[in-house]
Amino acid sequence: MSKKQSTYVTVVGGGPGGYAAAFMAADLGLDVTLIDVEENPGGTCLYRGCIPSKALLHVAKVLTEAREAAEWGVDFPEPKINFDRLRAKTSDVVRQLTGGLGQLCQARKVNYMQGMATFQDSNNLLVSSTDGVQTRVATEYTIIAAGSRPAMVGPLIDTPRIMTSTDALELEDIPKSLMVLGGGYIGLELGSVYAALGSEVTVVEMMDRLLPGADADLVKPLGKVLGERFEEILLNTRVVEMKKQKNGIRVKLEGDHVKKPSRLFDKVLVSVGRKPNSTGLGLDNTGVKVDSRGFIEVDLQRRTADPAIFAIGDIVGGAMLAHKASHEGRVAAEVIAGRNVAFEPQAIPAVVFTDPEIAWCGLTEEEAKKTGRAVTVTRFPWSASGRAATMGGSEGLTKILTDPETNLLLGVGIVGRGAGELISEGVLAIEMGATAEDLDLTIHPHPTLGETIMESAGVLFGHGTHLYRPVKKR
Repeated sequence: MSKKQSTYVTVVGGGPGGYAAAFMAADLGLDVTLIDVEENPGGTCLYRGCIPSKALLHVAKVLTEAREAAEWGVDFPEPKINFDRLRAKTSDVVRQLTGGLGQLCQARKVNYMQGMATFQDSNNLLVSSTDGVQTRVATEYTIIAAGSRPAMVGPLIDTPRIMTSTDALELEDIPKSLMVLGGGYIGLELGSVYAALGSEVTVVEMMDRLLPGADADLVKPLGKVLGERFEEILLNTRVVEMKKQKNGIRVKLEGDHVKKPSRLFDKVLVSVGRKPNSTGLGLDNTGVKVDSRGFIEVDLQRRTADPAIFAIGDIVGGAMLAHKASHEGRVAAEVIAGRNVAFEPQAIPAVVFTDPEIAWCGLTEEEAKKTGRAVTVTRFPWSASGRAATMGGSEGLTKILTDPETNLLLGVGIVGRGAGELISEGVLAIEMGATAEDLDLTIHPHPTLGETIMESAGVLFGHGTHLYRPVKKR
């Protein structure tokens, strides 16, 4: 059975980039169709990523704080975890948010179609629904927001004991021992969840440090904390072999500091990155160009090489983050509506939702070193923060990077509790062209963690109130 319909803008993929694009296009008065495989918009982020993982991280934080409360003289009995209720509550959160997006589609009169879309040519798509109905959609413009999926790399074997990040979020059981392959943000976040729930977690990372994309001084406090919560963190280590055994997975490791090369784990979580969902879309029937890694090539307005097709989010590469995709989607919709706009952010925030959190935006110290960019770096340790002391979070750090000639703010990095909430001030400051003087003169409430940003700026001029760092005379 087949049907036909037409629309002005079609968005393929209902994640944060896709539904943001569809909603913006509708708000601008365009006729919009949004296509996704799920019952409601939300994409990987809401169904299998950002939201369920943050719900579980919240639970992990509650468990950790209950144990740490003893330092303040508050003793709790060992918590009992009802996993059925935990899974049900997480599912309720997902249903609430995705259902709300479905209602927003209706309110905006966005035509939502559940199914898989493939290009027949640049202006026609075939949408196949789960009940076997096929609909041909004629469209003037299409925005591809098909997202990405977990990459499965390594000497893997076929066994349900090997998990992707999607599998790990389902919490089928809590393994006694868990190896996390990959020391990036996904592995550390999910490793933290399982450690809090009782697993003995071992992280294996082939690089010489955790979170290679973040500055080392921000990672150091997190590494110290995780070193106490995890069974082991093995850096400069490779997995060279996996073997299925009746009672687990036998893993062979290679590395300079590996004392026990053969290990047995109940389960293995593979978290070595993500790959774009650019196959299966029928892109060969269009003028869209795809690079050797599977990413769609776009310009600053998110146009592809095909004039009728735009692409946004993970599928175009760069920072594979939901908020970056959302802003790209809004730009693409505005361009289609005739506005002269481009995706040219000065700072895209990145957040690792571990405990403590790590967040950064703008230029990092590592990037400055690689490019030879001269910067001035000032740091404010949270050991000098009254608010951090009252929260038991003195391991934190706030740093700012400025231009040595103009004091223009170039980057901000934070490690500590609530870093993901704090980083937005840094993003705004960079986008507004603020200087260190602007931050230093902005009155922040006391005692708060936010004032560590102001204090970091004060350090640059040698008058940080709670940290004595005299400026060196030239």
